Amino acid sequence: MLGSGHFVPVTRNPHFLFNCCRSWWKHGEERRSSPSGDCQQLKRRKDAGENRIRPGGKRVKLRAPKLKDAGVKGQSLLTQVLDKGRFLRLGQSTTLTPGRNVELRCKGDNIGWSYPTYLDTFNDSRLSIKQSDKYSQLILSSPSAADTGPYSCWVITCDGTECERDHDRSYVSYIYFTDKDNLFVPSAIHFEIVYLRPDGPAVVPCRVTDPLAKVTLHREVPPEEIPANGTLVTYEPTKGFVLQSPSPEHQGVLYCKAVAKGTPQISTKYQLLYVEVPSGPPFVSVQASSESARGGDDLNVTCTVLGEPEVDVSFTWSYPGQDLRPVHVVTSWRLVNRGMGHTTRLSQSVMTLEDMETIDFGHYVCRTKNQHGETTVSINVISQ
Repeated sequence: MLGSGHFVPVTRNPHFLFNCCRSWWKHGEERRSSPSGDCQQLKRRKDAGENRIRPGGKRVKLRAPKLKDAGVKGQSLLTQVLDKGRFLRLGQSTTLTPGRNVELRCKGDNIGWSYPTYLDTFNDSRLSIKQSDKYSQLILSSPSAADTGPYSCWVITCDGTECERDHDRSYVSYIYFTDKDNLFVPSAIHFEIVYLRPDGPAVVPCRVTDPLAKVTLHREVPPEEIPANGTLVTYEPTKGFVLQSPSPEHQGVLYCKAVAKGTPQISTKYQLLYVEVPSGPPFVSVQASSESARGGDDLNVTCTVLGEPEVDVSFTWSYPGQDLRPVHVVTSWRLVNRGMGHTTRLSQSVMTLEDMETIDFGHYVCRTKNQHGETTVSINVISQ
């Protein structure tokens, strides 16, 4: 025996055995002698992470730490409450059956929620949210195919009176309420307008309630299928068909067709219009019925904005006799075609002043504002 716990078998060549063991001590290798007296190398010491001997003689196995699954961690707080107190952690998408009440929970004492916007638009009483000490609860009664969409929750952190969303602790699941009679998510609008712009993709929003449904895009006149080739036209069940580089050639009436274990179904029809005006603050002009007037004349001042079809514009007026003289203001808008099939929204505000007086001469200022910014123009009306 050499050292504590090390045994060397008997060999017929003791001198050879001594050299073999000395080599073992020197190089850290285990050796043994063969029946013929030869010293054979078995193996080198084990690498880190393999079985080792701890003090006390117990043999243990070191294990590498488990890596956390980022996908699971990202969904760890959003769960669905099942029957008998069971919980299901929701993934990026979930398929549920319409008609059965849905209860979602999100851990935390201060939680924010989002869900399909139409539930807010119509103040749907089927939806309720309650906050307890440890979690927030969202309940949707009698869900239908129309409730298909993203449901998300997030932790709200507060510093005094200022609160903000914690983006590192936000969780979302797209829930499909699959209905064989409604393969497309129902819409309150039976003929929708989709605006095409040269500076970004456009979406034909025929979303489905069954992620496995086969969906195709079609033009009404001339009747033809528009293939989704994965580059210029792509399809996503949660969005619809995405036109990556819209052009005037895409204009027209389109619809989608879906098939899933039965007869094909047709979506809402979509009118695609090409937009001439790019995104930005209002492009505005102002004009008066006359830039010079006399006392007793009537005056009309018109403020006109050309902009994106779906972008609202607000108007504010400042004028010489403000708060002293009554005026009449009418605001309206309409879609107009300009150039080669380009569609533009024309918004106007017309201010009318009757029986002008000395106080009414001066600068008439029109301030316009949309979601991109503000623009101000003015015109000077002088006395003849």
